[in-house]
Amino acid sequence: MKKILTSSQIRLVDTHTINTEPISSLNLMERAASAVTDRICQLFNKEHRIIVFAGPGNNGGDAMAVARQLSMLGYRVSAYLFNIGNNLSADCMANKNRMRHCPAVDFHEIVSDFVPPMITADDVVVDGLFGTGLSRPLMGGFAAVVKYINSSEAKVVAIDVPSGLMTEDNTTNVMTHVVQADYTFTFQAGKLAFLFAENEPFAGRVEVLDIQLTDPDNRDTQTPYYMIEQDDIVRMLKTRPRFSHKGTFGHACLIAGQQGMAGAAILASRACMRSGAGKLTVHTPEANVIPLQIAIPEAILHIESQTHTFTKPFETTTYNAVAVGPGIGTGEQTVRALSQQMHYHQGPLVMDADAINILAMHPSLVEQIPPDSILTPHKKELRGLIGASASSYEELQLTRQFAEKHHVYIIIKGANSAIVTPDTDVIFNITGNPGMATAGSGDVLTGIILSFLAQDYSSLQAALMATYIHGLAGDIAAKNLSQESLIASDIIDHLPQAFNLL
Repeated sequence: MKKILTSSQIRLVDTHTINTEPISSLNLMERAASAVTDRICQLFNKEHRIIVFAGPGNNGGDAMAVARQLSMLGYRVSAYLFNIGNNLSADCMANKNRMRHCPAVDFHEIVSDFVPPMITADDVVVDGLFGTGLSRPLMGGFAAVVKYINSSEAKVVAIDVPSGLMTEDNTTNVMTHVVQADYTFTFQAGKLAFLFAENEPFAGRVEVLDIQLTDPDNRDTQTPYYMIEQDDIVRMLKTRPRFSHKGTFGHACLIAGQQGMAGAAILASRACMRSGAGKLTVHTPEANVIPLQIAIPEAILHIESQTHTFTKPFETTTYNAVAVGPGIGTGEQTVRALSQQMHYHQGPLVMDADAINILAMHPSLVEQIPPDSILTPHKKELRGLIGASASSYEELQLTRQFAEKHHVYIIIKGANSAIVTPDTDVIFNITGNPGMATAGSGDVLTGIILSFLAQDYSSLQAALMATYIHGLAGDIAAKNLSQESLIASDIIDHLPQAFNLL
């Protein structure tokens, strides 16, 4: 899994690379600038004027190097270096001095008053004011420069981090003082802030550029934050023995679907069977029998007669895994049934949708959640468990505390879904797309998780594999059908292609 490092850890990795490659910091800066220059050249032709804003630190040094490289490639470049305090970093100073050999650049060093250039819609602004080192909001003149950039109609490219954005926690930041980039070309690894929805208007389209940094991989770069990669999932997938039978791959049980909500049970059931479970029993009201038998004839039905929803807990020791929640409602009888079911069940549960809503409505039930259970809330459902928060960063910290206290796994559903572990690690998923923001998508995820648990994967493996494969199937579906046309059933239909890719 790829680490997500803090700004201070990134500096340690830079230093480690410089010492062990070995390479000078100035040459490493040149390598980083070359990667940014290459992407700008791929995106914008020489008809566009490039306007570079550089700060006094190493981010400004990167920007000055980009300005010089673009000019040498024939681009029209204007560069503005802000040296208000006459305190440039060594590498920024070196790149300022290199400008003397690049007379084609329209270069301006700002030491007092700044007369802003006229920026048109055809121009490209390169933001190199401040990088990863900020610890407080931008104020004063730099805030004014940021606002001026944001008021323009030009495309904006941020180097490493949009100026003004903290790399982790922006809870107390002044977001009107943050550059609104169209593209952010960040170095070596993504930053935590890029994974939060409220920061999308500032980061724009984020691309990670490999500049060959080497991580010392020691105590100084330990982190609770990771991104899961395809190779991680491939390593987890078990080989299916030739002499297998349906019992080899587990008997799953799904408690789902009050009257009128058979669709939730159908989607979760189909996803479970499509993900490799040997057998599936669906506990559902009598009203759902015909729809389920038609839609998923492979499933066994455990019928709750004379009721419209889940009201009667039952013995589950014969099942390898149990999921509860999709479409069961939150009535009083269902609350009591869920409480008793949690008490009866031995082993982790998959809890989704109304099961999570019941926990939020009756906080005393949270203490009954079996250890290592997997909860799959979307943002609104999560607030019911942990309370309101001022930012996604704060929300994530509260979720880590909840997961640790109750020894559960929590999948925060959405873009860059986060799997939070009882050890307070957070693993972000990189698959998925906005087309999956559609009714029933969560039910599909529940079914996939249930299937992996039934096949004797651990709770962590089931959560990681299901989230990744769910998103991968959604990506394939969107490619074939478009994001706009994607519905939850399409995710299930493309699970076979997702497994084949792995």
